[in-house]
Order: sequence, then C-alpha cells, then structure tokens
Amino acid sequence: MVLFGSFIDLVDGTIVVVAAPAIEASIGATSSQLQWIIAAYTLALGAGLITGGRLGDALGRKRIFLIGLAAFGVTSALCATAADPNMLVAFRALQGLAAGVMVPQVFGIIQGSFPPAQRAKAFGAYGAVQGLASVAGPLLGGLLVSADLFGLGWRSIFWINIPICLAALLIGIKVLPESKSDRRALIDVAGVLLAAGGVLLILLPLIQTTSWGWGVHSWLLLAAGVGVLGVFMIVERRIVRGEGEPVFDPALLRNRSFTAGLIAALLFFSGIGSLFLMLSVYLQDAGGRTALDTGLVILPYALGSMVTSGVGVALAARAGRALLVSGSVVVAASYVILWAVVHDGADPGYWPLAGGLFVGGLGLGLVVPILVNVVLAGVPGRTAGAAGGVLSTVIQIGGAVGIATLTTTFFTLVQQAGGRGLAAFGPALGTVLLISAGIYLLTAVVMLLLPKTARAHE
Repeated sequence: MVLFGSFIDLVDGTIVVVAAPAIEASIGATSSQLQWIIAAYTLALGAGLITGGRLGDALGRKRIFLIGLAAFGVTSALCATAADPNMLVAFRALQGLAAGVMVPQVFGIIQGSFPPAQRAKAFGAYGAVQGLASVAGPLLGGLLVSADLFGLGWRSIFWINIPICLAALLIGIKVLPESKSDRRALIDVAGVLLAAGGVLLILLPLIQTTSWGWGVHSWLLLAAGVGVLGVFMIVERRIVRGEGEPVFDPALLRNRSFTAGLIAALLFFSGIGSLFLMLSVYLQDAGGRTALDTGLVILPYALGSMVTSGVGVALAARAGRALLVSGSVVVAASYVILWAVVHDGADPGYWPLAGGLFVGGLGLGLVVPILVNVVLAGVPGRTAGAAGGVLSTVIQIGGAVGIATLTTTFFTLVQQAGGRGLAAFGPALGTVLLISAGIYLLTAVVMLLLPKTARAHE
C-alpha cells in the first residue's frame, strides 16, 4: 500500500512530460513556462523531502503519509483546473511539496514495519514499483491525452489522480501501521527556506534565458542565489555548533566520496528529465506525432532500465562502483546513437529512436537502483540518514538544473534556427544530445571516486 506514494510521484513526473505539447497548445504556455511546469514540481519535491522525513519521524509516518496523499489529490485537482500557465506552475509547485511530504514516509514505514531479514524483499518490491511507474507514466500520459476523455484533453492526467488518491487514502487509514522516531528533532525551517530560495534564484535566470536574454538582472539573480546559499552554509554551521540537527551538515563535504557522490548525482539526473521534455516537443511539435506515439517511443527506455536494474541490485555489493561507471558510459553512448538519428533534421522513424532509448534505459538500470547505497557506503553510519536525505534532495535538484540548462539550450537553438519543423528541431536536439553525452562521460569519471561496493539497507 505504502509503495503507492512512490508510484504516483514517479508517474506524475513522466506523464506531464508527454503532455507538455498539448499543454503548450491549450493554454499558450511558452517554452520557459513548459520548463517551469516540470521543474517547479521537481524543485518543490526536493525542497520538501528532508522536512517531510523529519515530520514523519516526529509526528508519525502514517499520519504524515496520509496528509501528504490527501494534499497530493487536492493539488492535482488544482492543476487540472489551472486557467493559465502561471497558475499551473504554481499548482505544480504545491503538488511537488505534497509529494515531498508523502514520499519520505515510504522508507520510514518499510523500515518500521519489517524486521531486518525481510527488508531486502520490501525494498525489492519498491524497486519493482519504480520500474512499473517508469513504464506506466509515458503510456498513460499518451493514452489520456490522445483519448481526450470527456473533452478534458491534458487535464485528465491530473483528474485521474483524484479517485486513485481517495481510494488509497481510505485503504491506508485502515491498513497502514503507525510508527515514529524515538528522538524528537526540531525542523530546520531556516535551512529549508534558504536552500530552496538559493536554488530557485539560480534556476530562475537559467530557465528564463529564452525570454529574458542575459542582462544585468539575470546576473544579479545568480549572484543573489549564490549569496543566499552562502548564508545557508553559515546558518547550518551554527546549528551544528549548537548541537542541533541541520538540513545539511557542512562537515559531510569533508568526506571525499560523499562530495563526489553529490556531484555525480547532480550530473547524472540533470540529463533525464530534460531529455524527455525535449524529445516530447521534438516528436509532437516538429514531427507531428501524437502523445500516444510519443509514449510508445519513450517506452523502450523504461523497458531497458527494467532489464538491467535487477542485475545492478544483485551485483551492487561486489561491484557497485563498476556498475555506476559502466551505466554512465552506456547512457553517454545512447546519446551519441540518438544524435546520429536526429541531427540531420530528417524523420528518424520509430525503431532508430526506440533503439537509442533502449540503450539509454540499460545504462539507467545499472545506476539508479544502487547509486544512493554506493555513495552512502563511504559515509559513517551515524550520519548515513542525514547524508541520504541530502543526496535524495540533490537528485531532485539535478533534474531541475538539467531542465534549466539543457532544455533552455535546446529552445534557444530552435529559436535561432527560426523554424518549427524537424529541420530546425533535429539539429538543435542533436547538439544538446552531444553536450549531454559529454556530461555523462564526466559523470563516469567522477564516479571513480566513489566506494567500490554498496551499503546494505540497515
């Protein structure tokens, strides 16, 4: 039951990407607003993860999970009724915050409900649900948008959450066990606000580049973001000196493998969300494909990840770092394959695209299921919980940063080409794919600094 929270979070991430061109056509969203519709959810989710986990520890994980689930349903309804792009961006941020409250309880409830000997199976089920969600998201999004149920168009991708959340809420009230931490820790509200504010100030001018250009105001926002993050580090150090529990303990940065893990996670996840947003726009706006066709093109990526994820989990304890490096190189190779398919501006057809995406999924499956545990293997056990929360947050921020940088580059290149067909979109997408391939090769190099094997779930 509790795995539903993780499932619906992942589905809502991919389902919106497939529907992005329909949203663009329906309510006149600009390219920057499309990016914010995706990034606002991811950024808000990342900002809420640590706070959500602390709330569950203090007030009861079942209670907070159900509150987050109910809030997710309400904010989904708000997204479905959004009258303009700015409203949708705001409601998506609220939806991300609701997910940030709900998702951290999944691990807490599993750990509190299962003895150590049975947790491996429970976490295996968690991984399987993630794989299922990655398959269901693009297909469900394509089906709902193409079917245009009751004339709702893209809005049906949000309306469908309402009955599902309601049913899950009623079941959860009856079947979920309650658990909480024996230690009551104060929530570092200042740290949460400063971290989220600093990242937002940095992302804002990056995403708005196509609309604003690079003027003085953009550089001032970037400088302000860096300044706010500097204040964040000062505040966190003071909390540590006062023997409190900060959102982020700066001492963790002295751990070389953990710092490398943060950089690797930021780089690796920057390419995933941005790829699918660019691909969805390329296939529908330029290629004339339907949302369902787009979902079917993306499907092999999810299938590839399901093929290798079991191998990754099985071998993580013996060859975790080698798997991460190999997976990153395979993802880089898939981007080169996709570049060869799209860069000339011709219609590539289904199978060349599907083949490149399948290869990318194979690489993804070697990395995602084990990355957190490999990174945490180099962190002392007493700080593993805090480090895991920070790493999970950075993973979400990585997705937002990728959308802010790579997708902005794509839209800028399309705008400079002055066209709307494959002849303009293909070379633009090809250029960004090559940049992304370089990022994944760099990621592989950074991953060489990680521990050789993974940490088992404790």
